Amino acid sequence: MRFVIVTGMSGAGKSTALKMLEDMGYFCVDNLPVPLMPKFAEMLMLPDAEISQAALGVDIRNGQALDGIEEQLSHMDAQGIRYEILFLDARDNVLVKRYKETRRQHPLGGIGRVDIGIAKERERIAFLKMQATYILDTSKMLTRELKQALEKIFVEGKEFKNLYISVMSFGFKYGIPQDADLVFDVRFLPNPYYIEGLKEKTGNDREVQEYVMDNDRAQAFVEKLMGLMDFLLPNYILEGKNQLVIGIGCTGGKHRSVTLANVMYQYMQKKEHYGVRIEHRDIEKDAIVKAH
Repeated sequence: MRFVIVTGMSGAGKSTALKMLEDMGYFCVDNLPVPLMPKFAEMLMLPDAEISQAALGVDIRNGQALDGIEEQLSHMDAQGIRYEILFLDARDNVLVKRYKETRRQHPLGGIGRVDIGIAKERERIAFLKMQATYILDTSKMLTRELKQALEKIFVEGKEFKNLYISVMSFGFKYGIPQDADLVFDVRFLPNPYYIEGLKEKTGNDREVQEYVMDNDRAQAFVEKLMGLMDFLLPNYILEGKNQLVIGIGCTGGKHRSVTLANVMYQYMQKKEHYGVRIEHRDIEKDAIVKAH
């Protein structure tokens, strides 16, 4: 029997995650009164129970009863009931934007004060994040990327280390990404912009990739960069970090940065216990600027 408690910040994707888990064969219940949690789990554990995997949604809508969830979890621990906690999170500015887009009021925010509601909620459910088995930061996740992460954990049973990595290429002339945790400048590499036949192509094209990477500097940089990542990522996890944005920049964000971002993304994909996505922020901007 696999029993998953799905919780987290309002607006971070809990309802979407529950629907996805249901599609994956989980029996899902949302917003069950907290005092009934142990009884629900006990029913699932009965020898003749036909349900082999279940997910229970718990969030701030449970009101004051949410404060008693620690006691209920302790009760389940004492009963030998095994459970996992999936905590969905997102940055405050992302949550505010999502609320404004849907024109919903935060359950703790009163009239119009979404930011205050988010702050109150974050404080009230901090203990759940501390006990979480898995933490997914959905700030930059597309719906399909959330589904892939859930499948990795709850269908394929792969190890997951609570770190979701966004690899982003960008152009320095358009500004450094404000949310980048690490920034690497690859403007020292050969620039395809000045090569006939390559200028209009991008780092997604094989010809550009070969031009950028076919030299000792590029190969040495990749080796050192990947070694640095192998050292940093486990230590970020120990520190409690669950979202990492790596920016790789060149002048225009079209050739060199895209090439190196793709190399890093492919390398990270082989690390099956991390979630990873790629974004080429400025790859089309040169064309847009010229069109105007």
